[in-house]
Amino acid sequence: MLSRTAAALYWLGRYLERADFIARLVEATIRLDALSARPAGEAAWASALAVSYTDEAFALTEKPVDQAHVARFLTIDSSHPGSIVRCLDMARNNARAVRTALTREAWTAINRAWLMFHNRASTGGSNATLNLLEQVKGETRGFEGAIHRMMRNEATLLIQLGAAIERADNTARLLDVKYHLLLPEGEPVGGVVDRDQWTTILQTVSAVTAYRWLYSEGLTPANVIDLLISRFELPRSLAACIEETMSLLSALGKRTGLQGEADRMARARMARMQRVRTHDVIVAGLHEYLEAFVSENAELDGAVARQFRFI
Repeated sequence: MLSRTAAALYWLGRYLERADFIARLVEATIRLDALSARPAGEAAWASALAVSYTDEAFALTEKPVDQAHVARFLTIDSSHPGSIVRCLDMARNNARAVRTALTREAWTAINRAWLMFHNRASTGGSNATLNLLEQVKGETRGFEGAIHRMMRNEATLLIQLGAAIERADNTARLLDVKYHLLLPEGEPVGGVVDRDQWTTILQTVSAVTAYRWLYSEGLTPANVIDLLISRFELPRSLAACIEETMSLLSALGKRTGLQGEADRMARARMARMQRVRTHDVIVAGLHEYLEAFVSENAELDGAVARQFRFI
């Protein structure tokens, strides 16, 4: 496989996973704003920008931090790389470069998602925005299903590898921003707003039902942190993403003969995760742990690029 083909497949997986995550993030923030006992307001939308690393780009627009402006910025604004429309545009460009490696169903899901945003000037009100985001999620789920029905070859594995690395990064950033930035000043830890926000985190990663299955003592921040970090049962947890990344790299190594730095990093990260205890992470500093994880994830991304000769 040519290195540019491998790179296109890997980044196709990353960009579609990122588009799905931003859709989930905006949807959860809209619902939090609408359903909370008190309006989430500026704090929630500022957190959405921080999670997606678009807060500095939004500040340059000099617009107020509210639902109308932030939701538009994160969905249909093509002026920055953190919007859904830009992620879908980049995903489609990569898919076109490897069109023969994709099934018709996989290509159709990408193309339909892209067409929903092509030349769109407005997202409409809350209900219209939620409907648009639901369609995005539906198409990304359709693509994921199509990938699982494709032949298990290097192309499929590279797409899934990109998605797994992107998913780990998204979960870590979401958890870090909630823990440090989301609770408005003056609001008590464990209060109504705090509970609503932790519930929103679970909704963003589709983990409300999983939480109820795994924890019997009700909603607590420590349990949410435990679920999103160390529970292998949850596909979007850091532990599950680490395990999937290691497995995909191993399968790629067997098929391509390309093994090295990325495999060693993935195995070492898996060994550390198996020793992680959530209580120890919280005591030692959750922010520091997640910050280190995001940095390590970026290093792994670079190692993957070198190992498969993207660069």
